[in-house]
Amino acid sequence: MANIRIVTDTNSDLCAELREKYNIEYVKMCTVIEGKVIPADIDWKAFGSAEFYGWLREGKRVTTTQVPAGEFRAYFEQALQAGDTVIYIGCALPLSSSVNTAAVVARDLAATYPEGKIYCVDSKNCCMGEGMLAILAAQLRDAGKSAEEIVAQIQERRAYVNQFVTVGSLDMLRRAGRVKGSAAFFGNLLGVKPIIISDANGQNVPVCKVKGRRTSLDKLVELMRETVIEPASQTLYIQHADCAEDVEYLREALAPLGFADVHITTIGPVVGACIGPGAIGVWAYGKKIETAV
Repeated sequence: MANIRIVTDTNSDLCAELREKYNIEYVKMCTVIEGKVIPADIDWKAFGSAEFYGWLREGKRVTTTQVPAGEFRAYFEQALQAGDTVIYIGCALPLSSSVNTAAVVARDLAATYPEGKIYCVDSKNCCMGEGMLAILAAQLRDAGKSAEEIVAQIQERRAYVNQFVTVGSLDMLRRAGRVKGSAAFFGNLLGVKPIIISDANGQNVPVCKVKGRRTSLDKLVELMRETVIEPASQTLYIQHADCAEDVEYLREALAPLGFADVHITTIGPVVGACIGPGAIGVWAYGKKIETAV
């Protein structure tokens, strides 16, 4: 049986500890910082997370790009030459074209490697939602499931990833075109905080707005309590964008739900460039996501 490689991308925010534990690889998107293109490294080797979020607070222009086609080609070809099967679990299509780019590269390589198998799966999630599905794929692989079985289960389970995120301010959402400038200005004055989910299509959308930081954290807790299913059998993931002081509050508030484990990590440079410093969120499997915009 061919070895099955599970690969994701920068947007998954899977830290080195989790990638090593589950034998998951990733391909890099890019950040463009003041016009300079830098591969987006989940492990913060090019620059530290505190430095990066400091740049955003200073107003430096940071944008992002999808995984370059050349990055996919190099990775896929190396895997195919080794006789391996690849399952790429990518960022939600409404947020990145990486899955489509990967599929185009895979089709192109099929002429040279007709026996090779590359599966490109839209996770319909980002951040740890995408990462959770990559972990599940790795667990299924290690349990002896075939590539086809893994892909089918990921496509089924992706609708049950529950994400609840709030932001530090509306400024980064304004820069990303998510809110109007005037709305961001008055929203910041009033302390308005949107609560953002990943909908059934993988689009990040606000489901409600609350006033005040602590109220927004309490809303994340409330929504997770309402949606989570069988917490004792899974890990709660908490991610933050340079606001570690709020992590412990969420951990303690959600402790009564009895999760088997809690994993805390930093929101990476790709998502961080869009949502900004002070963002924080929680992820777990729960009720099926039915809402779509």
